[in-house]
Amino acid sequence: MKKILFRKLLFDCLVFFLITLFSTSIIIWIFQAVNFLDIIVEDGRNYLVYLNFSLLNFPKVISKLVPFVLFFSFLYVIGKYELRNELIIFWNFGINKIDIINFFIKFSFLIMLLQIFLTATIVPKSQDLARSFLRDSSYNYLENFIKPRIFNDAVKGLTIYSNSKDEFGNLKEIYLKKGSGDNFQITFAKEGRFKKIGKNQFLELNFGETISVINNKITNFKFKKTDFNLSNFEDNTTTYKKTQEVATLDLIKCYHNLMNFNFLNIDKNFKVENCKNDNIDNIIKELYKRIIIPLYIPVLILISLMLIFKSKENINYSKYRIFIFLIGFITIILSEMTIRLINEDFLKNLKFFVIPIILVVSLYFNYLIRFKNMKVLK
Repeated sequence: MKKILFRKLLFDCLVFFLITLFSTSIIIWIFQAVNFLDIIVEDGRNYLVYLNFSLLNFPKVISKLVPFVLFFSFLYVIGKYELRNELIIFWNFGINKIDIINFFIKFSFLIMLLQIFLTATIVPKSQDLARSFLRDSSYNYLENFIKPRIFNDAVKGLTIYSNSKDEFGNLKEIYLKKGSGDNFQITFAKEGRFKKIGKNQFLELNFGETISVINNKITNFKFKKTDFNLSNFEDNTTTYKKTQEVATLDLIKCYHNLMNFNFLNIDKNFKVENCKNDNIDNIIKELYKRIIIPLYIPVLILISLMLIFKSKENINYSKYRIFIFLIGFITIILSEMTIRLINEDFLKNLKFFVIPIILVVSLYFNYLIRFKNMKVLK
């Protein structure tokens, strides 16, 4: 019977948790996906690139919400059990409060491992795949990112300006600058429009002049009609891997070598993008977010279990529930704030690494003491 009761309580917590997690994640993801519309509207990307990029950001949204939604779910379900007098069934069948705590703390470690797997493996991989779609794509709708009376520099090494643009996509009074420094080329044209020949894209210009400056030598020529090839240009999208997109194992190897540790047998010539001394802080902060922050999950579940130590008959029960919610909420905020305190000093960082472990041990022994005192009073 005890197993049935535990399974029922766990099932209710998990169902509420999963429904809340996915519903809130989808809402936030939709708002985020709207911001990603710039990939099509301004950068002229294919809609499939936008769709893949947006979908691959969904795991990151989920990973951010898991701690809070998990805490809120357990707090809500346990509170509902108390308000409906369902927890009395547990006590009537001889189940001790410490048994519930032991059961859920084991479950919390399982959720913690799943969260570490999500943040350390799935999220960085999905972020890297999302970025790869941008790296490997091209401007399929190049004319979309041209805004009248704005200097458009979404294409690397090229600035395009147009005084006006009609409903058919025809540009008026066009200015183009290619290159920078002492070597550059400036082209003026009265009108122009985009056209595509095969996979190549061109800007067809009419009635203009091109001025070239190479090694302080100036040349120019006028034209009635010319095609400006845009296919050889790259966009300004970041092509290298960001720290958050690098695999966790690679970050560990990188940090190990940069700090000159001898814990692991890693080739000193091991290389990975962004593995440099001026990026050490970002590397250790990223590892902290992926591995240490999930350790707060058992802490949050233990905090939510504080509800079982006070009955709804207590006059201050409502305030007690709010108090527990605030403790959990503050714990989540503080766990995120500690990221800012992480730096390249490994020994100083150790105190932040052990905080969640100390909290779990402290809370558990506090519950043991409270349980023993309750038995003595009885």
